[in-house]
Amino acid sequence: MKKIKSVLIIGLVILFQSLQAQTIELSGFISGDDDVENIHVLNKTSLTNATSNKDGEFTIKAKVNDTIIFTAVQYKTLVKVVNSDEITSKTLNVFLEILTNELDEVFLVEPLSGNLEDDILNSDAKPDINFYDVGIPGYKGKPKTQAERRLFEAGDLNVKDVLLGMLSGNIPLNPIMNAISGRTKKLKEIVKLENDDALLARLKNDLAADFFASNPLDEKHHADFFYFVQEDKDFRNVCSKSNLEALAFFKKKLDQYNKNLQEQD
Repeated sequence: MKKIKSVLIIGLVILFQSLQAQTIELSGFISGDDDVENIHVLNKTSLTNATSNKDGEFTIKAKVNDTIIFTAVQYKTLVKVVNSDEITSKTLNVFLEILTNELDEVFLVEPLSGNLEDDILNSDAKPDINFYDVGIPGYKGKPKTQAERRLFEAGDLNVKDVLLGMLSGNIPLNPIMNAISGRTKKLKEIVKLENDDALLARLKNDLAADFFASNPLDEKHHADFFYFVQEDKDFRNVCSKSNLEALAFFKKKLDQYNKNLQEQD
């Protein structure tokens, strides 16, 4: 009788251990205070996974001591180690906690006065660091136009630089080729025209109304007159100095322009 009992006990132990080591399919159920559909269920031990349905139900294969991880955007991550009771019952029920996004500490500051100058002075905000702050060399002039950038890249033929390059064995071929092909000259003309157009646009904006009030000219000729002014070889040299000199130059050119109109008539 004792032998029978011993055999039964040993058999039960073996059966229990067998059940523990056996991978079975668990029927799981997820509950929570938010939507329980599409919760990702990962068996980290066996690297198998599942996804819950709209009722929070899922199935996944596991054995005792397998690690199951539950993740979702709206819930805190839950790590669950499968125990023997869950293997015996073939069920796995879990409850997920809502994930709350906590804001960083908020500091109240003085309200804005409405005066931009005062508010900027009272602000603790700091400007971004740039190359001036760290001592890195950088271009400090006005931004170059496309034509100016192309002229810079083409290089300007400098006889002194060419001679020094020949002596050092490092001849600057790019400026030489661009000078021979005429590309550098063409780019210089484009840059000059751009600069003249910008100067004329400023002068027209600043002076045109007062100038034509004192020096009448039919409005249909205004645009043509300004082109006539700009074509003069002394336009930039004179008109870039001051508005007074520009007005005197306009007056001189208007006399010539009216004379040309009379000759055409």
